[in-house]
Amino acid sequence: MTRLDRRHLLMRLGAASMAVPSLTVPAGLAVAAPSSEKFQRRLAEAEQSGKVHDLHALLVSQGDRLLFEHYGKGEDEGGGSQPGAVVTFGPDVLHDLRSVSKSVVGLAYGIALAEGKVPSPDAKLYEQFPEYDDLAKQPGRGRLTIAHVLSMTLGFEWDEFTIPYGTAGNSENAMEAAPDRFRFILERPIVGEPGVKWTYCGGATAILGRLIGKGTGEKLPAYTRRVLFDPMGFGPSDWRVGADGEPRAASGCRLLPRDMLKVGQLALAGGAWQGKQIVPADWVRRITTPTVKIEGARSYGYHWYIYDNMVDGQRHYWFGGIGWGGQKLYVFPALDLVVAMNCGNYGKTGMEQNRVNVAVLNDVVFPSLA
Repeated sequence: MTRLDRRHLLMRLGAASMAVPSLTVPAGLAVAAPSSEKFQRRLAEAEQSGKVHDLHALLVSQGDRLLFEHYGKGEDEGGGSQPGAVVTFGPDVLHDLRSVSKSVVGLAYGIALAEGKVPSPDAKLYEQFPEYDDLAKQPGRGRLTIAHVLSMTLGFEWDEFTIPYGTAGNSENAMEAAPDRFRFILERPIVGEPGVKWTYCGGATAILGRLIGKGTGEKLPAYTRRVLFDPMGFGPSDWRVGADGEPRAASGCRLLPRDMLKVGQLALAGGAWQGKQIVPADWVRRITTPTVKIEGARSYGYHWYIYDNMVDGQRHYWFGGIGWGGQKLYVFPALDLVVAMNCGNYGKTGMEQNRVNVAVLNDVVFPSLA
């Protein structure tokens, strides 16, 4: 299926615009025990007005306490069901994360790094791939490091924005069709100074997944399951693979909605889960600290997005993951709040996807907690 206007999803998230209301983050939360009825009433009003549609799952937590969860119905694109089949979602139904998968990979890389199984951010990229020694000898490639991979600042010629998915020329589609996906990524022409400009690149995540696999001796899904999902008590999970058998690191993860929420709770707690440090705290700080500006108040860390802006003297700050179709994981540290959303707006423009996400927060979540 052709993907529409993905650029607007990533470039306008949280931004004030005439078409999409800006996210209005409250200064604090007053309700200690919000009622589910209040959430449900506000959500029903938002859906009846048309502000919210195709919401598959919504979960809200404060600290380690689940405040609210809601499940809907819709088409589970990419989930193995027949095209057009309506799925009734619930706590035991897997949902795709799409590019929120990238943020999961960012966490897994930090665990592998602490174990000494993957190269540090300052390591040279091409030294990790001696099988592509011919590429390493090309001018300019010796400057590239793992940090450039983590922050998507490789300077490669890569386009997932202006060329729709499913059409010739889209870089991720070309990577999936290549006989050797890693050679395809590593041989991309260098068209910009490394470390300067953020270029959305699923190939970068594929490289991280490959480094995890090479260093640990386990495929990315198995390793992530063992060191991240199982220690946090996740239910079943899935990770889609390409025709070559390689996991689709950038977009293939499927989790239960409650487990997607746990990913945000883990990040909020600095990598700790129920008293156990799962991901090193310094790594969580590093991946959620801005490395490169995207646009306006939006920046990118190591496979995590950061939004930080002052509005009328009040700081609006969150970090999280973003996936096509309306998959969103928001972490609001000042509110001790995590919001996980799964939507089915795959065929909508990025702007419309974001409008729905913002409406869920502004019209449902925040007022219910005020």
